[in-house]
Amino acid sequence: MQQSQFSSGDVIADRRADYAKMLDEGGEADAAAELMEQALELTPAWAAGWYRLATYRERAGKVGSAIEAYRKTLLLDPEDIFGASLKLALLGDAEMPEQPPSRYVERLFDDYAARFETSLVEKLDYSVPQKLAALLAATGRKYSLAIDLGCGTGLLGPEIRARAGRLEGYDLSQKMLAKAEEKAVYDHLAQADLSLAPEACGVFADGAEYRADLITAADVLMYLGNLESVFAIVDRLAAASADFVFSVEDAGEGDGFHLAPSLRYAHTEAHVRGLCSRYTLEVIETIKTTIRQDGGKPVAGILFLARR
Repeated sequence: MQQSQFSSGDVIADRRADYAKMLDEGGEADAAAELMEQALELTPAWAAGWYRLATYRERAGKVGSAIEAYRKTLLLDPEDIFGASLKLALLGDAEMPEQPPSRYVERLFDDYAARFETSLVEKLDYSVPQKLAALLAATGRKYSLAIDLGCGTGLLGPEIRARAGRLEGYDLSQKMLAKAEEKAVYDHLAQADLSLAPEACGVFADGAEYRADLITAADVLMYLGNLESVFAIVDRLAAASADFVFSVEDAGEGDGFHLAPSLRYAHTEAHVRGLCSRYTLEVIETIKTTIRQDGGKPVAGILFLARR
């Protein structure tokens, strides 16, 4: 997220914050923090500024004072659009949230929409849509209704359009949906919050009872943490023999999920298999693969093909 776009409302404070950002980018996090503190003396109620101060202090190794600044951010921003609660959990000051704040995820992707595909595909070697499409192609099936959950800018849509009679996409970010609309491959696009129960999530806003024979979720579940809500949505959507293809970040051995330093969640294969079993989905195939690069390092993931 680009906190720098949120002005303090004070020209001098903004100027100091800009200099602080330059210092941080130059590897001088300690000096950046000091200058950011001066900016906040002028604008003490600037939530975005406190978040930036927290990140500078954290990079400077001042964990205790970083925690104080993240707490202040959360106090000034109860909706937590900056994800301060996630940072506090990673720093050991709070329990791991089972879900990230919806406003944080929405704002994150609204900010990211304009450069999303360039960053993800060209710079981070993202190939999950093609890999999920290959899983589906191997089944040889055609689908009457496909629902793309967390469709984003619609990267998966063109890969599966030929296999679906009707294709619908749902996402939390309106700006991502606008980008998906430009591709002209979806028959219907709408906003939905997959962290909510089916009756509140927005997928069923018109009261319709869907019977989809394909449901997809490409690189979505790592922004959900606890996956009960999304599996409940899939359970209500899925017709008999429906396919559900999706990806997760691989948490390795064990049975559960955790919050990673990236502020995304990673899930174990055993945990996801358990969810599939509880929601009457048979796992047909799994593939362990690199799903993107992050900081120059490969991110391990698991692709699933499950069937009702």
